[in-house]
Formats: sequence, C-alpha cells, structure tokens
Amino acid sequence: MPIQTTVSVLPQAPADSALLAVPYDSGLNPQVELPVPVAALLAHYEAKGEAGEIVEIPVTRGDAVGRVLLYGVGDGSPRALRKAAATLTRRAKGKPSLTVVLPSCDAAVFAEAALLAAYTFKIGAQGTTPVGALTLVGADEEAVRRGETVAQAVALARDLTNTPSSTKTPAWLADQATGTDLEVKIWEEEELRADGFGGILAVGQGSVHPPRLIQLSYAPEGADRHIVLVGKGITFDSGGLSLKPTDNMKTQKTDMAGGAVVIAVMGALAALGSRVRVTGLVAAAENMPSGTAQRPSDVITHYGGTTVEVTNTDAEGRLVLADALAYADAVLDPDAMVDVATLTGAISVALGRNIGAVYSSDDELADALIAAGAETDDRLWRMPLIDDYRPALDSPIADMQNADLGGRYGAGSITAALFLREFTGKRPWAHLDIAGVGRSTVDEGTVTKGATGFGVRVLIEWLTRS
Repeated sequence: MPIQTTVSVLPQAPADSALLAVPYDSGLNPQVELPVPVAALLAHYEAKGEAGEIVEIPVTRGDAVGRVLLYGVGDGSPRALRKAAATLTRRAKGKPSLTVVLPSCDAAVFAEAALLAAYTFKIGAQGTTPVGALTLVGADEEAVRRGETVAQAVALARDLTNTPSSTKTPAWLADQATGTDLEVKIWEEEELRADGFGGILAVGQGSVHPPRLIQLSYAPEGADRHIVLVGKGITFDSGGLSLKPTDNMKTQKTDMAGGAVVIAVMGALAALGSRVRVTGLVAAAENMPSGTAQRPSDVITHYGGTTVEVTNTDAEGRLVLADALAYADAVLDPDAMVDVATLTGAISVALGRNIGAVYSSDDELADALIAAGAETDDRLWRMPLIDDYRPALDSPIADMQNADLGGRYGAGSITAALFLREFTGKRPWAHLDIAGVGRSTVDEGTVTKGATGFGVRVLIEWLTRS
C-alpha cells in the first residue's frame, strides 16, 4: 500500500504543535529557542548528540501540555540524518501528527527516510498505524517532494514484493505495470514462444500461471543515451524439480524483488525529470514442480540461439534474465544495461544483509552505480568477474550449463554473473545481486520487516542526477 503518512512544509513551527521535534548536534547545541533550559536538560540526560538519540520533555501549550522531542543529528551527514529521521517517525507511530524542525540539511534525504520508516504492509486488520501527518519546518519544498517521490517508489517496490503469490502471478505483475503512465508491451505465452524466449518459457512451464515478459518505455525529448533495466520477476520460486527445503521456500514470494524495483523506478522517472531514455524489462515466471516442469538435463534455446543445459532448476533466475538481456542487446541497442535480481544465496555469505553486490564489465558504469549507492544508502560493493571460473559453465552437450554442477569453484554468485555476461553482447553491463539486501527480518531504520525495495534509490539517483 502507498505510504499513508502525508508530508507538508511550513516556514515555522505552529505554536500549538502537540508533538514537536527539535534537532541538536553532537555539540549539544539546540537549533531553536525553547522555553526550557535545553542545554541543562541534555546534560542531565547525558545526551551525546548521536544520530537517532531522542530526549523527550513536556512543555506548556496554553492550558494544555505538549511534548518536545529533542533529537540528535550526529555529524549531520546524510547517513546520520536518515537515522535521525527514521527514529523520529518510529517514535511518533500511532500519533496524528509530528512537526519537525529541520537542521541545515538536504530536505530530500530527511523526508525520504522519515516516510520510508512509516511504511507498513498488512493484509486485514491493521495494527498500530504510522504517524498520520508530518510537517517539516524550514525545508525546501522542491527537495521534500523529491524525497517523497523516491519514498513512494520504494514503497511500490515493497508492496509488489510483499504481495502473496496466491495473488501475484506473472499476469498480475504485468497488470501492475500496465497501470502506469508508460508505454507498455506484454509478451504472453504464445508470443514468447513465437519470438524464441526459451528461458522464460522453460522456467514457467511447470506452473498453471503462464509466464510473461513485460517491457516499459520512458523516452523524454532530447535524451542523449539509452539505458535498459532488466528485473528478475520470479513470482514464486519453489526451486522447481530441484525443490527447495521448506524453510527456504517460505520467503520466495520475494523472488521478484528485482522486477519490482524496475517497475518502481520506471514509474518515478517522469516525476523526477530524468533526461535519460530508459527501457525496463521484467522477465516474469512462476517456478513450480509438476508433470510439465523442466527437468535437470533438459537443454533449452535462449533468445538469439544460445543453448543451455539445465543442471539445476533452482538456478532459474539467470535463465529468465538471459532471455531479456539477449533481447535488449539484439533489439533495443542500449548504451548500457543493468540487471537487478535476488539471484544467489551465495552473495549473502559474501556481503551479508546490508550491502548489495555489483558486477560489471565496465569500470565507469560500476563506479557510477557505487557512487549513487553511497549517496542514497543503497550501498553497493563491487565483486570480481573472475574469468578463471568460466569453465564451471561449460557443458558437454550445449553451449553452456546454468549452474556449476558439483561446486567446482565454490563461487556461486560469481559464476551466476559470468553466466549473465554471456548474453550482454559485450555492451557496458552491470548486474546487481540483491539476494542479501532485498528482504529484511527486522523493523530497523528505514526498513520494515519484509521487502526493502533495495535498488530503487540507487537507480533513481543514477538515472536522474548523472
């Protein structure tokens, strides 16, 4: 569901604010005058001024009593501001309103973080509601609206990803894309077959819900470059005949998080004034075991003619992405391609749950994405494409195999990226493996338990600021 908290901007705080938040820095300097000895209060509570620190005090409001939340902003860096904003929003959960006096900062960063911390997703009776209204005092209106647009895009990606797979079929996902203001093209099953998208068809053939390929197009006047975004859209991943253990399957409604990121980013580009032409591709399928499912040892023919021996049906994401990447290279002629996918559990072992991986064939593209990630707190770490591991994908009967059978090199995320690179036509390309960061197990900071929407902010930053 969209973020329910509304946000407005005022030049100064209303005198009757029932819940007012006032910043102080690491020097314990309050940034507005209050009718209380603030410095003494902060010293009494042994405040340090760290980001996320809050000291609550009562104040008179005529005949009533209001509350002031003195909140620390640490060193004032974007990361500290995000932590402070998120902590405030969570502290005000269930309240009708919160008025926040902003420090001197990028209001887009503060608004985005405050709204993301207010995100909820619940089917049926609601629990505690987020704060109803957020008033930012002294903020730049344009910056606040940018932050709001980015936060709503992240919320859309979270909503799509959190939706149960009993609802979220490939056709349903295509319908969500069709509801945007963008030009949309949908390949249904027979069209996929006619055009040779063998990977998408193979992954989806075990399900009663046929696969889809979704194309969204954003083409502003005067665009001087063309980027293609490709998202993995596995609406549920059982592993197919290479069946996952039960515990591993419980979270697999989120295996289309990459596709959700692409849909959300595409929908935000016009509102944020991006001057880049962008085409989004979402390869959507449900990976299920049945009498019609693909088998280990099957050989499939991808878009463009590359043959692949399927050694593991649970390595399905790369099969659908390969078709989309090959199509983008052959037909769309982009200047660069970026794919986003919850691709491998191995990347969680390498980087944990807070940093996403970027693999790239192009240094300039990799550097730009890493810089955008640092700016937005969707942090990325560049991983190596080790050519010595490429023999792990050799097949005796096809051009390639889809997984390193027997774990010859023990580098599952790297060999998956090497597989994808084979379908990029030597164009500048980057692969974001978000398997570790696409889902959170806790409510913390700007994330809520469930889908995180990781990747939306970094791609929006890259496509609108560069």
